[in-house]
Amino acid sequence: MSEVDSRELERMLQSAFDASTELYKERGFQRRVGFGRKPALVSVDLANAWTRPGNPFTCDQEKMDNEIIPGMQKLLKAFRANGLPVVHVTTAYEITDRNADFTDMGLWHNKIPVEAVNLKDEDLWAIDSRIAPVEGEYTLLKKRASSFHGTELAGILRANNVDTILVTGVTACACVRQTICDGIADGFRPIAVRECIGDRVPGAVAWNLFDIDAKFGDVHSVDECVDYLNKVNSMNAAAE
Repeated sequence: MSEVDSRELERMLQSAFDASTELYKERGFQRRVGFGRKPALVSVDLANAWTRPGNPFTCDQEKMDNEIIPGMQKLLKAFRANGLPVVHVTTAYEITDRNADFTDMGLWHNKIPVEAVNLKDEDLWAIDSRIAPVEGEYTLLKKRASSFHGTELAGILRANNVDTILVTGVTACACVRQTICDGIADGFRPIAVRECIGDRVPGAVAWNLFDIDAKFGDVHSVDECVDYLNKVNSMNAAAE
């Protein structure tokens, strides 16, 4: 898509959002879930198969390199400086033969090329080295779109008294969105970090963030999230 086409798409989407905002406000949508007392970062599928070129799952490289990765680096710095939990989520499959009698791909391979992310090729599902996990951070392997579906994520978060999840990653229309939807359903406060969410399809990020903000979680900028992270421990101490 050309730069001119991209700007026109953004203009059209913003026009639709402005009209929809009025409708939502009249009907009681777009309420705030708010930041809680104990946040964790849930970074979804920022692994090489999504962040680097040459894979069916590769996302918008310009946004990835110039916005998502730098934004993640700022977030990770704040989480680490304040001793707050970080969960890196990735996706891979052990049985990727589509003709196999039994496979951990379920039926998803009938819709998208999940067989391209083979567990045997660790480089594909490894978290991008620019935002690689450090000691004390957890890497969770999922098989479905949501980071919660069929995983230990909710239990880990509850065991660590987490009430707020800052969600980043790809893609806005699938794994990020499903993680946020399941997060609020499981009782966590989902915060979508605007600059740290990407997709492959033009317009998908803007549309999904608008819809998420209306129904499933709050959308905040990296800087707003970093400010919260740098204050949350002192706010909790003052409240005790």
